[in-house]
Amino acid sequence: MRRSIFCLLWLYVCLSSCFKKNNGCGVQDNLVAPKTEQQAVKAYLDSNGITATLHQSGFYYKIVSEGTGTTPNLCSQITVSYTGQLTSGKTFDQETDQIFTLGDLIDGWKKGLPLIQSGGEIKLYIPPSLGYSNNGFTGINNVVVPPNSILIFDISLLDVQ
Repeated sequence: MRRSIFCLLWLYVCLSSCFKKNNGCGVQDNLVAPKTEQQAVKAYLDSNGITATLHQSGFYYKIVSEGTGTTPNLCSQITVSYTGQLTSGKTFDQETDQIFTLGDLIDGWKKGLPLIQSGGEIKLYIPPSLGYSNNGFTGINNVVVPPNSILIFDISLLDVQ
């Protein structure tokens, strides 16, 4: 009898884990931008006299202010104000006080925002594979982000829940 109860309990635990909803908090993968993309971002930075740090996943960043609050993780609900631009300087997206779950965002944000705490500001230079890849994106005022674009984000991390 105990053996049957144990087997049923074990079966329940195994099956119930299969039906959990994905809430954007999944394990962060080890995606690394190809060297050619990293070199393209580096060339952009060099040609514009910009100094930034290379992250191990292949994007570049500059911490404007570290912040003093909570560090976000993939399950964190974050409140941000940000501007997204192309290397041409054209703004494709700009929002204030927007709330997101970090795990639902592009890989460049998932990997970049944990480098600061709430109250901090960061500038991200994101290669295509950590951004919109070959999908592209249509932002504000129908500004189109072409596939395989380098993205530049100025982000203020206002709050982390």
